[in-house]
Amino acid sequence: MPAPLPTPPEAGHPALDLAAHLAHWQEVYRDLHAHPELAFAEHRTAAVVVRELTAAGGWEITEKVGGTGVVAVLRNGEGPVVWLRADMDALPVQEATGLPYASVEAGRMHACGHDVHVTALLGACRQLAAHPAGWSGTVVAVFQPAEEVGRGAQAMQDDGLLDRFPRPEVVLGQHVGPLPAGLVVTRPGVVMAAADSIRVTLHGAGAHASTPHLAIDPVVLAACVVLRLQTFSARQTQPGRSTILTVGSIHSGTVANVIPHTAELLCSLRTTDESGRAEALAEIRRIVRAEADAQGATREPDIETYDPFPVTVNTADATERVVAALGEAGTAVRILPAPYTASEDFGRFGRAAGCPSVFFHFGGADPADFGPDALAALERGTLPPGMPANHSPYYAPSDRHALAAGVRQLLTVALDRLG
Repeated sequence: MPAPLPTPPEAGHPALDLAAHLAHWQEVYRDLHAHPELAFAEHRTAAVVVRELTAAGGWEITEKVGGTGVVAVLRNGEGPVVWLRADMDALPVQEATGLPYASVEAGRMHACGHDVHVTALLGACRQLAAHPAGWSGTVVAVFQPAEEVGRGAQAMQDDGLLDRFPRPEVVLGQHVGPLPAGLVVTRPGVVMAAADSIRVTLHGAGAHASTPHLAIDPVVLAACVVLRLQTFSARQTQPGRSTILTVGSIHSGTVANVIPHTAELLCSLRTTDESGRAEALAEIRRIVRAEADAQGATREPDIETYDPFPVTVNTADATERVVAALGEAGTAVRILPAPYTASEDFGRFGRAAGCPSVFFHFGGADPADFGPDALAALERGTLPPGMPANHSPYYAPSDRHALAAGVRQLLTVALDRLG
């Protein structure tokens, strides 16, 4: 049976003593969770970030970077430039957690934990400002909009991020997940997949529901396309290549007694290398067009890709250093055997700057919710029964465990660079 998760010590660098401030950060987190904002609309969230950074003191704060982003710089003598990044946006999900601080915004929810990310980075910023004697260098805190649509990191770069602020020597980021607090998972190389959203519009010929022989039914065509696409990754993808294709939305028609003219499918493709991505997109186009032709569609389907996410790649030696620093601080770290098939736009920062970058996932759940074989189960890719995952309307990290872990782990990897 795997060893139990260690409890990170409170002693050590003075910045890691969080006891006096955790209650405040819990309140900030609950406030952010109750007021989620979608991509490029994070105005209230940005205002909270500015308020807390101002209260921490010492930070040079710039608002509206890339739309709603906030960048803050803390200079503390000679030393490396370290970027710390958190994403701010929520999802169009109706919350069902029943928490007393659940979302008050209908149809919007922090279902991916970005409220934890923002609060954890704010907590780290406060500790760094409060303990300048324990480190030297420059910290750039990047509060990024619009991660969920894959456009926020690029929007900040297009707004002069690398020209307006100190260029990084390393970029560090983290993501909360349904893991026990005290556990971090990551890997060198590809750590998260690329993603493409695909919009398919199928063109038929409408008619009365009583005379289907006079129509070319796009609903039937859509059903055939969905079934054919679901065999794609299972039967036509090379063994060992991770390719996932999901049809997340189908829309056609408005009433029962009318055969509509068109049907729309929204799909999500996940791949872990560029050649696999190109092959998958070409195959999807071939399948959709062939099905449309087989059913006599009135015209070729429209196939559009949008909101692309790049592959997230961790620099090998920088990842080794992050893993070592976390382990020395008492955090259990596991190396993922394969990349996560979820996606991120975090990697755009390090790639544009030409510097190392590391992204890791940390546990935000109460360890008591996991059994004694938690690590073995997680390594098998399973969760305790009833444990919701990111993007679920029931997902919410523990406000106590997630924040303590998030602040401490981000500080640990930053201070390892800053001395």
